[in-house]
Order: sequence, then C-alpha cells, then structure tokens
Amino acid sequence: MGFLEELQWRGMIHDATPGVEAYLSKNRAVGYAGFDPSATSLHIGNLIPIMLLVHFQRTGNTPIALVGGATGMIGDPSGKTEERGLLSVEAIRHNQKCIGKQLARFLDFTGGNRARIVNNYDWFGEIRFLDFLRDVGKHLTVNYMVAKDSVKNRWESGISFTEFSYQLLQGYDFVHLHRTMGCVLQMGGSDQWGNITSGVELARRMTGNEVHALTCPLLTRADGTKFGKSAAGESVWLDPQQTSPYTFYQYWLNVADDDAPRLLRIFSLLSRDSVESLEREHAGAPHLRVMQRALAEDITVRVHSRDDYARAVEASEILFGKGTTEALHRMAERDFLSVFEGVPQAPIERKELENGMTVVDLVSEKSGMFGSKSEARRMIAQGGLFLNKKKCGDPMETIGPRHLLQHRYLLFQKGKKSYFILKAV
Repeated sequence: MGFLEELQWRGMIHDATPGVEAYLSKNRAVGYAGFDPSATSLHIGNLIPIMLLVHFQRTGNTPIALVGGATGMIGDPSGKTEERGLLSVEAIRHNQKCIGKQLARFLDFTGGNRARIVNNYDWFGEIRFLDFLRDVGKHLTVNYMVAKDSVKNRWESGISFTEFSYQLLQGYDFVHLHRTMGCVLQMGGSDQWGNITSGVELARRMTGNEVHALTCPLLTRADGTKFGKSAAGESVWLDPQQTSPYTFYQYWLNVADDDAPRLLRIFSLLSRDSVESLEREHAGAPHLRVMQRALAEDITVRVHSRDDYARAVEASEILFGKGTTEALHRMAERDFLSVFEGVPQAPIERKELENGMTVVDLVSEKSGMFGSKSEARRMIAQGGLFLNKKKCGDPMETIGPRHLLQHRYLLFQKGKKSYFILKAV
C-alpha cells in the first residue's frame, strides 16, 4: 500500500497540493514535518505529524523531522490571539535535545531511507539579514502573506513584524531542504496549511522545481472538545515525568466509543483488517472496550515501553480492585501517585511507625476514616477494611515501616471505593 493510500483509509488527509498523488506514485520521496521547541516535551497533539512521518517512512520514503531552533526564537502566530513570549537560546537548545530523543522512539535512523533530525538554526544562523531580504523576501508579496489566516486573524488586534515574518522563515526551510536534501514534500496539521503553502510557493519560485504539501485534519472529540487535553484541561505529554505512563495509558483507555475508531486509525500501527475486526468485535460487546484497549496498548508501548505498559495495566487493576499487595509494592511512586490522585492524605510521623502502631489507631486517630475505634473495629470484623489491598483481620495488628509502599505510604481502603493515604514524614 502506498503512502497516500495508507493515509486515505486512516482518514489522515485534509489538504494536498494538486499533482502530489501522481508524483508520489512514480517516485520515492524525501519529506519533512516541523516541530516547535517551545517546551521540553512534545504532547499527544504532536503525534499527528509524527505519524505522518512514520507512515511516510514505512512506505519506503525518507522522513526529515525539523526541530525549529531558529523559528522557535520567533514564534508561530498560527492559532494565537496575542504575541507569544520569546524563549532564550539556551532554553530552545535544551528543548531541542529533549524533543529529538522523543522523535527517535518513532523513526528508524538506519537503512537506506533512514530518518534525519535537522535544526533550522544551522542555516539561518549563517544568513545575513540583508541577503535574506534581497534573495528570499522579494519572492513573496506582502499581499500574499497578509491573506494567510495566521496573519489575517491577527490584523485587527496587531501582529509584530517578528511574527509576521514567521511564514517567510518557515517557507525558506522548504527551500533549503529541497536544495540540500532533495526534499519535495512538507507535511503538518491543517492549521499549518497557510505556512506550508507559503513554503511551496517560495520553493517553486526560487528553484523552479516541483514540490508539494499535505496536511492532516486537526482532531476534536465527538463532544466538540479539544483533543489532547486531560479531563482536568491539562496537556497530555510524551515525557513520563510530565505525564506518567499510567495517566497516558488511561487517557487512551477512556476515549469515547464514538472517537475510538478514528483514533485507532490515526495513532496505531494496526492494519486495516485488524482495525475493522476490532470494530466488529466492539459492536458485539462494547462493554469490553476492545478498541480502546488495543489503542492504549499500541501507543503506550511505542511512546514509553512494553514494561511501562504492563505496569500501567497492573496499576489499573489495582485501582479497580483486582490488584495485589505485591503489585502495590512493585509500583513506581509516580504511578502510585497517578493512580490515587485526589485520594485524601494525612501525614504521620515516621518515628511513630518505627515504634509500631495498631491498625485501629491508624484508621481512627491518624486518618480520621472512622469517628471512633469501636466503629473501626466493627468494619474490621465485617471484613470491610484493607491495608495495601490486604484485608485487615485484627484491629490490634502492629503496623510498622515494613508495611510502607515506596518507603512512605500506607494505603487504606474502606469498602469498595473509599481510599485514604497516610504519608510518613
């Protein structure tokens, strides 16, 4: 299956320049997508252009990931209602290194069509301002640039010359990559169509050669909310320190049934037959959420690792009552905190635990889970109190440091869903 045919069944084509299908049907090509180093990590919205590059490479073409060290110093006005703050050179360089490591998890940097990561500061840092105005700026008129949505939408509120020049800089990236690496295709999200077509126009005028562009639709959920945000409105990052593998896994596991078929096509590497088989299976037993489980496994393994995926599944089972004490002890602290985010906590002096404390004292005096010791004893007698997922049978059992999870937590559970954490300090 060719590149465009692959994208077509996956629903990943929004716009494309005329002639791109004919060109790619006859040629192995070099193409690129750009990434803005405005943060130390990419987020799941960036997975769309990443997947374009992945499919491009898997169909025999050569992908280039451009991390914009130069354009990152300017700031893309697309989709912004006001001027962006400028980052320092040091911050941008740090972000580039972090993003480069994340891209390396998706692309193959070996073989004849090995992927490459480039930094546009490498060529912009050597261009003199007057030379750029004379040799590049004269090829695009102000009228043409103002007509682009990224500029037009800011015309009334105001846009600085710095951000106005962004599309010219991005356009020249295409020119440089075409001249030096034979790049003929630029890819990105549909919100970048204006900047991308400026690059096509500039490259055609400055080189006289055929080049093309292709964009993927921007995603929203079935309910109209923005894709890529957690329920709390926070971005879902690829960096495990910013979004834990458990939270990342849960995001995909909990996508709505109406969204799952589309997301499975865009973000997984499952074949068409596999996706359609999962859809049929889901239709017969939607409560099993087979599409969401397949999606969560595929993308969690590729962004993090098979081990991280396994731990995320184990953590999910713990939350819903199937986990064990041993599994809790194996869990990384970041996953423990992600699983039990929002659960009430209280501190307890580590010295007190070293001397030993009874279960009934911990759940009545220290945690406040019960109003009295007699109430706690009744719950224990009924088999309704658990410590670290193990049923408490003796209210006078002594609890000490050996019971601590991650050397600092005691997890109490009352009934099926009521949790409380004591943290040793």
